Amino acid sequence: MTVKQIRAFLAVAQTLSFAQACERLHLSQPALSLSIKALEESLGGALFSRTTRSVQLTPEGEALLPLARRLLADWDNAQDELRQRFSLDLGRVTIAAIPSFAGNTLPDILKKFRVRYPNIGVTIQDVINEEVFDLLQIGKVELGIAFEPPAASRLQFTPLYRDRFVAVVPQDSPLAGASELVWDQLLCHPFIALQRPSAVRYTLEEALAASGHALPVEFESHHLATVGRMVARGLGVSAVPTLCIRQMNELGAVCIPLRAPVIERPVGVLQRSDHELSVAGQALLDTLLSSPVDIASA
Repeated sequence: MTVKQIRAFLAVAQTLSFAQACERLHLSQPALSLSIKALEESLGGALFSRTTRSVQLTPEGEALLPLARRLLADWDNAQDELRQRFSLDLGRVTIAAIPSFAGNTLPDILKKFRVRYPNIGVTIQDVINEEVFDLLQIGKVELGIAFEPPAASRLQFTPLYRDRFVAVVPQDSPLAGASELVWDQLLCHPFIALQRPSAVRYTLEEALAASGHALPVEFESHHLATVGRMVARGLGVSAVPTLCIRQMNELGAVCIPLRAPVIERPVGVLQRSDHELSVAGQALLDTLLSSPVDIASA
């Protein structure tokens, strides 16, 4: 049963006239008759009782009529929805992002996206780096923003910027007035870190171990906001990506450039290499790639 055959059946059933149905569908009578014949043959029996003077529905035709109306309505609705999706007048895209990006830079990018595509909804999964990879690989999100994944992950990575770690200290700390700090100065104070399996935590531990330092963690939290508040209350110091500077300042902490060693990692957009993006997903990807990240003013 094809959509063309259903339209032909409905036109005849509603007018009870092959001539009027032809006018409605802009078909010749032979073409219309062939469509009805093919439909009847595919279903196994007559749908219309025809005489030289009239056309009537058979009992089977009467049974098909409400079903055909629903099928055609569903098809037309599906066509309308897909046209709206392709024209970006309808749709939703889901993205997973590491907290440092989701809470500091993503809102400005989404504001730009919303201006361009006001009818596209966006769902944001604010999760740690490893969960971004997991959500992408199982198909729960279309796009991810995270650190560069391992080569074996089969995720396509497009770099956006390199994020450098900065020191976070209380406003009344003797370190707060410094224009720059080295890690030896920072690690003399109680350190507040994100809990494992945070990629931020692993990045710091690996880089410091390579330079002969250990990370003396005294407090841990799952959330960057909690880390910032704890530093602001004088419980210790921390180190966060540059994108978090604005957030840390709003929480009452002070951020200072950090070196010896300089620790940085590329952050970018991720997508599955074996999966084509939806039209809405591609539009969001284009917006992300066309929105330079100014980490200096973050």
